[in-house]
Parts: sequence; C-alpha cells; structure tokens
Amino acid sequence: MTAIKHALQRDIFTPNDERLLSIVNVCKAGKKKRNCFLCATVTTERPVQVNVVKVKKSDKGDFYKRQTAWALRDLAVVDAKDAVKENPEFDLHFDKVYKWVASSTAEKNTFISCIWKLNQRYLRKKIDFINVSSQLLEESVPSGENQSVAGGDEEAVDEYQELNAREEQDIEIMMEGCEYAISNAEAFAEKLSRELQVLDGANIQSIMASEKQVNILMKLLDEALKEVDQIEMKLSSYEEMLQSVKEQMDQISESNHLIHLSNTNNVKLLSEIEFLVNHMDLAKGHIKALQEGDLTSSRGIEACTNAADALLQCMNVALRPGHDMLHAVKEQQQRFSDLREQFARRLASHLNSVFVQQFTQTLLQLYNRSYSLSVPGHDQSSTLAQHSVELTLPNHHPFHRDLLRYAKLMEWLKNTDYGKYEGLTKNYMDYLSRLYEREIKDFFEVAKIKMTGTTKEGKKFGKIARLSYVGLHGSSGKLTGSTSSLNKLSVQSSGSRRSQSSSLLDMGNMSASDLDVADRTKFDKIFEQVLSELEPLCLAEQDFISKFFKLQQHQSIPGTTNEAEEMDGGSLSRSYTSGGPQTVSSEKDMIRQMMTKIFRCIEPELNNLIALGDKIDSFNSLYMLVKMSHHVWTAQNVDPASFLSTTLGNVLVTVKRNFDKCISNQMKQMDEVKISKKSKVGILPFVAEFEEFAGLAESIFKNAERRGDLDKAYIKLIRAVFVSVEKVANESQKTPRDVVMMENFHHIFATLSRLKISCLESEKKEAKQKYTDHLQSYVIYSLGQPLEKLNHFFEGVEARVAQGIREEEVSYQLAFNKQELRKVIKEYPGKEVKKGLDNLYKKVDKHLCEEENLLQVVWHSMQDEFIRQYKHFEGLIARCYPGSGITMEFTIQDILDYCSSIAQSH
Repeated sequence: MTAIKHALQRDIFTPNDERLLSIVNVCKAGKKKRNCFLCATVTTERPVQVNVVKVKKSDKGDFYKRQTAWALRDLAVVDAKDAVKENPEFDLHFDKVYKWVASSTAEKNTFISCIWKLNQRYLRKKIDFINVSSQLLEESVPSGENQSVAGGDEEAVDEYQELNAREEQDIEIMMEGCEYAISNAEAFAEKLSRELQVLDGANIQSIMASEKQVNILMKLLDEALKEVDQIEMKLSSYEEMLQSVKEQMDQISESNHLIHLSNTNNVKLLSEIEFLVNHMDLAKGHIKALQEGDLTSSRGIEACTNAADALLQCMNVALRPGHDMLHAVKEQQQRFSDLREQFARRLASHLNSVFVQQFTQTLLQLYNRSYSLSVPGHDQSSTLAQHSVELTLPNHHPFHRDLLRYAKLMEWLKNTDYGKYEGLTKNYMDYLSRLYEREIKDFFEVAKIKMTGTTKEGKKFGKIARLSYVGLHGSSGKLTGSTSSLNKLSVQSSGSRRSQSSSLLDMGNMSASDLDVADRTKFDKIFEQVLSELEPLCLAEQDFISKFFKLQQHQSIPGTTNEAEEMDGGSLSRSYTSGGPQTVSSEKDMIRQMMTKIFRCIEPELNNLIALGDKIDSFNSLYMLVKMSHHVWTAQNVDPASFLSTTLGNVLVTVKRNFDKCISNQMKQMDEVKISKKSKVGILPFVAEFEEFAGLAESIFKNAERRGDLDKAYIKLIRAVFVSVEKVANESQKTPRDVVMMENFHHIFATLSRLKISCLESEKKEAKQKYTDHLQSYVIYSLGQPLEKLNHFFEGVEARVAQGIREEEVSYQLAFNKQELRKVIKEYPGKEVKKGLDNLYKKVDKHLCEEENLLQVVWHSMQDEFIRQYKHFEGLIARCYPGSGITMEFTIQDILDYCSSIAQSH
C-alpha cells in the first residue's frame, strides 16, 4: 500500500500541487468488484483546499487516472455502518449517497480518522460522523502549535513529506563538505550527530544567557498591560459619552426623515393640483363661447370650434388613480358635461335651422318658376323655351360652402354626442332627398320636352307637356302623373308612325324616313348633357358628405322601420332595420347609403328617360349604351363602390337590356317580313336597313368601351339576315330565287367591304361566295340553251361517244351525219341569234332591280357563258366531223357585237 501511495503522489497529486494524506482501497457496494482508491488530499497553496478524490486504474492497467473529486466541505455525513463490530462498509453523503466497501476494516478506520481530523482542522462546518467508534475520534486538534494534523499521531496523517528545493540544496552542500557522506553513511551520520549535540549545547547556553533579557522583556510586558488597562478605561468613558450623542443623532436623523417625507408629499400634492388645474380648467372665454357664441359668423364659428375642442380635451383627460374620487373633480366633470349638452343642443338646433332655411329657399325658387308657368296670361312658351335651352341642374356649392364652416363642429358633435349627430344626419338626408327630388324631376321633365319637341308630333307633345309642367310645384304624385302622361303620349305619337313602314328600323317607332341623323345627334347630345349634369352633382354631394359628416371611421347609420320604408328597396342596401342601427363595414358604405337615400329618384328617372328615348327611336339605345358605358367606366375608375358607379351600373343594365331588345326585335321583324307577289323583290328592306344600322353603329361605337356588345349583335343580326334572305328567296314567286340571293348578298358584301367590320370577315367572305354562286347559277339557268336544236343534236353526239363510238365515226351514224348537222346549223343564222339574245336581255332586265345595278355584270357573265357554249360546239364539230368544212353561221366576234349592240340599245 505504501508503494501505491508513493506512486499516486508522484503521478497524480504532485503535478496538481496536492499532498496525499490517506488512502483506502474500495469498491462499490452491491456491484462487481471493480477496485478503486479513495484519497484524502490537501493543496500545498493557501488557502488550503481539502478534497476526496476517486482514483482508478486505466483500462489497460499500466497507470492510474483521476476519475472524480469531491470537496470535503460538500461532505455532509460519514456513516461507518457499525460502531462496535468490524465492518468494511461505509457511506459518504455528498450531493448523493455513495456506498463503499473497503478492502479491510483497518484501512476504512484509518481513512475515516483522517477525514475527521481534516474536518476539525480546516472546516468550520462540521461533518456528522455516525456509527463511528469514539476511539477513532479525538476530542480536538491543537491549533497554533508546530505539529501536524493530529498532535500525537503525525505519522498517521503525514507519513511522508517531500523536501523542498532549499532543503535539497542545503543537504547537497553539506554532503559535498564530507567526502565519505555517500561511501560511509554511518560515519557521516555519527558526524552529523556530534554536530547536532554541539548545536544543542550552544542553544542551551544561549538560552541561559538570555534569561536576563527575558526578565526585562516580561517587566515591559507587565507595564504594557497596565497601560492597556488605562487606555481601556478611557475608551469606556468615551464610549459612554458617545452613547448619549448617538441617541441625540438618532433623534435628529428621524426628524430629518420626517421633514424630507413631508416635503416629498407636498411636492407630489402640488404636482397633482397643477395637473388638475392645467388639464381640467376651461377658460372663461371658452365657456362664454359655448354658451353664447355666434354660430352665424365665421369668427363666432371659429371661437366655438376652439372652445369645443378645449372642452373635449378637458373631458377626455386621463385622470390618475384616485382623481375621480375627489369632490372638486366630480363637480368639474359635471360642469363640463352640462356645457357639452348645452352646446350640442344649441349646435344641433342651429344646423337644423340652416338645413330648413336652405331647403325653403330652394323650394321657393322652384315654386316661383312653376308659378310663372301656371299664372294665366304669362308667356309660358318663352319660359319653357328658356328652360329647354338651359338643361342644367342647380348648383349647391354655396350651400356646401356655408355648411363646411361647421365641419369641425360636426366632428366634435360626432365624438361627444352621437345621438344628436345621428339626428342631424337623418334630417339632412330627409331635407336633401326632397330637395333633390324636386330639382331632378324638373330637370328630367325639361330633358324629355327637348327630346320630344324635334318633330311635328314632338311639338304636339311639347304643348301637352307644358300643361303638365305647370303641376311640378304640387305633390310627388302629380310629378309621377306628369311623367306617366309624357310616356303615354310618346307611345301614342310613335304609334301613329308604326304603320308608315314595315322596315327594320320600324320597331313601333319612327322610321328612317321620319327621323334623320340630326334628330339622333340631338338626342345623343341631350342624353350626354343629362349624364354630364348628374355626374358632378353626385360627386360634389358625395365629397361634401364625406367632409361635412367626417366619415373617416366605421360608424353605424341611424335608422328605424319607417326610414327603411321610405327608401327605395331596389337601389339601396338596407342599413335600417327594425332591430336598430346596424354597423356599416366602412366609411364608403355609409356614404353610399346616404347618397342612395338623398338621390333615390335618380335611377327611376334615368330609367324613364331611357324608356322614352327607346320609344322615340329604338336606335337611341346604341347612343345610350355608349354614353352610359363611358360614364360607368369613368365612375368606376374614381371609386368602383361609389353611389354614382353603382347607380349608373344599374341603369347600364337597363340600357343593355333595351339594346338587346332592339336587336331581338330587328331579328323578329326579319322573320315577319312579307314580300309582294306582284312586284319584283330587289334589295330586301332589312338588308338595306342592316347597312344603315351598321353604318350608324360604327359611327357611334368608334373607340367605345362596349365594342364587344356590338360585335355580338353584329353576329346575331348578320346570321338572321342570311337566313331571312334565303327564306324570302325561297318564297319569291315574281323574282327568281337566284336573283334575290345574288342581289342581296352582293349588297351585303359591298356593305361589309365598305365598313370593314373586323368581326364579320368570315360573313363577308360567305356573302361574296353566295353572291358568286347564285350569279353563276342564274346565268346558267337564264341563258339555258339559246341554240336549242343544235344543243340537242350535240347532246346526242356526246351520248354516242359515251357509248363507245369513236368521235371520228359519229358522222357515219344516220341521225348524226354531216347532212343532219348542216340542217340544224342553218336554223340558227346570225339574225336569229341576235333576236334570241335581245329577248334574253329584256328578261334579265325585268328580274334585276335598279338599286343594285347588276344588269351589266349579269349580261357580261351571260355573254361569257354563251361564248363558252359556242366554243364547245366548234370543238365537237372539229373532232367528230374532221375535214367536213362545216362551221357555224356566226362567229365569236359576231356574238360580242350582238351583246354590245343590245346593251347599248337598252
């Protein structure tokens, strides 16, 4: 064991500046015996650290390695298991309990004894030793004496102590001074012993010689002790004196603390008072402005606005904890609440008065204008003419400008008293809806008069309209009655024209001969002016509502069941229900709903105007579709969800429906067209009128947004035209079918070529093909067999050739010999041929119409066909009767001369 101890000291602990004091060979309890060593060590440097180190052999078994180390101060309990009987087991309680079995009881006891001594010497915290024999534990470890860990058992704790460098050097010097120190160790030891005895003697003599100095030193120590006693007595008296001073200083300190605490509280109290005074004190000028401020002048409005903002700031101040319990604060808050209620009531009353005043003034103007029309003897025609010239809507800018001065006060009212804000909103919508209804209905009445006063029937209508215009100042029922009378009269006036034409344009309206381009252009300008007047009116009102009512946040619109009943259900998304106010999703929704309530008459009036325009002329739907589409597109670019965009979009649906109805009616009219059996057909009415429709549509839809709708209508119409042309051609009795098809498809082809409609390219090609095919068919059919006998003769020749007879042998047939051929040819001299061609020309002239001018084209085609037949006959003669010298009695040049002479003579 000693060898192992020296090896561990050398290899493991010396490099770490540690000394090995005790060692025990152990293994863990209850496991396979894998031996290791527990070592008790101390560091060589101060402060001294005491450790318990676990050391074990490496896996190869050639050296030891340090595995685990515990500080002795972390050791709580040492349990030896049994204090009476010998037992190699023991436990060490560190962070957990470690159970060990020593190789022998002696090693265990030695290790535990060493641990106890180290604990007594180096640790303040004492370790609990249980089940340990009292013989192993000493009572105390002397301190301050020059001895090792245990006074009488130095070898147990410090069996080995390594020499330091100085000691090694002294030994080497001493050994160098004695030559035989190595060769004769005994002689060297005796020498050292003698020198030690000499030194001991010298020490004893020196001690005996210094006895006198020791006595003197003891006396000095006694005197020093006396002086110390005196000093301690003085210090005690000083301490008693300072004790009273300390008590006084404590009292002064406590008094200073109370003064500091009082000052701190005073500062905080002053700060709270200043906060309340600064934030909850309303100036007298503001109070006066709120109570008596002038709400009619700009300066008074500005003063009231500043006072209202100051009041709102005072009411919305964030009070600190406890402020709301102060009586003065409660009184001030109540005062602010009273001021707010008083001013809100005064402001709402004033704004209501402004609404009523503006409404009354505008109605007075309307009444005066209506009165000037209804008073007997008044020049009604001049007044009406003046309004007809001025197709404009009243400008509400001055009214908006006056009200916008109150915008900030409205925002204040919205934030402080939303009930009154709701009431003002409702009143504004009520007044403005009635005001705009009167203005807009007057405006549309004038527009209808201008639309219907362009013809003779329109003048009659304008006279009756002036009579109904007098009732504009009456109730809304009279206004509605006036509108219905207008519509009824327009139907009657257009109905009188229905029988004038059965053409494509006559869809219960005026025909093309009755309504010229100037009338349509005038309608287009009137309709555009109507839309151009409505658009800025709506945009200006919407901008005013947004600014005046400060709709920058999600709010709810006031409403009741009665209000909901007053609104138009078809044009407004209901925000008023019997259940109370509903939350609107955004500011735009609220603005749109307010606009719908205010301008609820725009959509029905526009629909009525559109219906009137459609009754005047169904082609007006083209103008309206283009104009309405453009205005919808413009409105959607500004705001797709705005009232104007939504309303115009709804009206656009009606216009598009009328446009589709116009196309459908045209197609229906084609199906119902009837052709006279006694006269030639010529160019069918719906073909000519399709040309007019396409020309008009192209001029209207140039660069229009809804070009796609027109292209779809073109496809439907042209297909219907094709079908109807074939139907009429099949039913025609006076005019041959091929002539009807040829002339009409030639006209369609010419129209499409001139207009260059890209979506009808395939139909243009189809029309050309049909024209060509039916031209060829008519030529062949009409020309027939002008040399009938000769044609029958050569048909027989071709039949024989087809039966297998060679062409040169046909002349040997009895019925087809040369003599028979000469007889047939003699029956067709040039004079007879010219006469037959002249009769054919007259027949073609009777079939063809003058409008299309196809006579020369057809005649030239017939000339070519006749020459082709002539050449065919000459070829058969040359092949079947070679060398016979037989020829026709007229030549190709004679045919050309005959045809030219006939064409020029007619």
